[in-house]
Amino acid sequence: MAAEMTSSARPVLGIIACDRRIGSERAQAVIERYIRPVMLYGDVAALIVPSLPDLMDATEVVGRLDGVLLTGSPSNVESHRYADDGGNGPFDPGRDEIALALVDAMTARGKPVFGICRGFQEINVALGGSLRRDTSASDDLLRHHAPDGVAFDAMFNHVHAVHLSQGGVLQQAFGKSDLAVNSVHFQGIDRLADGLAVEAVAPDGLVEAYSTRIGTAPVIAVQWHPEWNTQDNPDSQAFFRLLGRVLRGQ
Repeated sequence: MAAEMTSSARPVLGIIACDRRIGSERAQAVIERYIRPVMLYGDVAALIVPSLPDLMDATEVVGRLDGVLLTGSPSNVESHRYADDGGNGPFDPGRDEIALALVDAMTARGKPVFGICRGFQEINVALGGSLRRDTSASDDLLRHHAPDGVAFDAMFNHVHAVHLSQGGVLQQAFGKSDLAVNSVHFQGIDRLADGLAVEAVAPDGLVEAYSTRIGTAPVIAVQWHPEWNTQDNPDSQAFFRLLGRVLRGQ
């Protein structure tokens, strides 16, 4: 069971912000397609959590949240976070700091943590795993990102199959064993953190989803983008409905 919800009529989901530049100014921003599907299909309220570690600590806000969603982003997790060096940006160190602290703070309080794409990678790193940075051009992997220069929609329509683990959380939620998912990531799982159960794998063996329970805290994350055109994809709708149920301790 998840920890008891706050007094709100609906669960309150914290959604992490990214440090973005809008014109000549900095902004704490969340792309709306990450917000609407989880609010609609998960039937939750939402609060945006700024990635400003110089002004706040994750522990200051977790008491007001029933769960947290770490979204996708154009930025990559800095390699020193998983004891490596190098790697290509853009980076968002403020988000790294808040995201990893949120994983620790939420799970310590028995509250759910969810991840999509970058968030999937962040959770793995927060729990002691590592990342590889060659998922778009590697001899041992299929291409996990569309070629350079394609239109924005075409980038998110780059698709491959995943196989869901029998009896897993996602296999039960979707009622099937195989999905076609979009794939928009340059980084992916190298070493899966201890305690994470594989929920889905790509044909090349790359982990595409995982789950676990840390104490009483449920953790569910996927590498693909269920927030993209969710209204046209029943499987994506089922994913966000699952998050709503988990937030309610169901």
